[in-house]
Amino acid sequence: MGGDWATAWTAALDELEADVTEVEQLLADDHRQRDHAIADGWKPPAGIGPLPLDLRPRADAILGRQLAAAKAVTLALATTRKQARVASKIEAGQQGAARPAYIDCAM
Repeated sequence: MGGDWATAWTAALDELEADVTEVEQLLADDHRQRDHAIADGWKPPAGIGPLPLDLRPRADAILGRQLAAAKAVTLALATTRKQARVASKIEAGQQGAARPAYIDCAM
């Protein structure tokens, strides 16, 4: 039965690793992001039993890559939002808060 678990977990980790590899490739080649749908959350397949100990290092490595990819996505989104704000100001001709056209020095 342990061999069945290992086979099932290997297949599950293959699927998970393929997902994180796809995200990493999208980050490296961002123009392709428009062509891919948002990925669904991953859940281990039902009935495959506990993760075999010899596959734990691979699972941990995939988790580390997922966390790194999530951080890179977050940074990329923040950068994109900042660039969009700057671009909208340039297109609107604004450089910040509106300034008065003259100063009343009579007072």
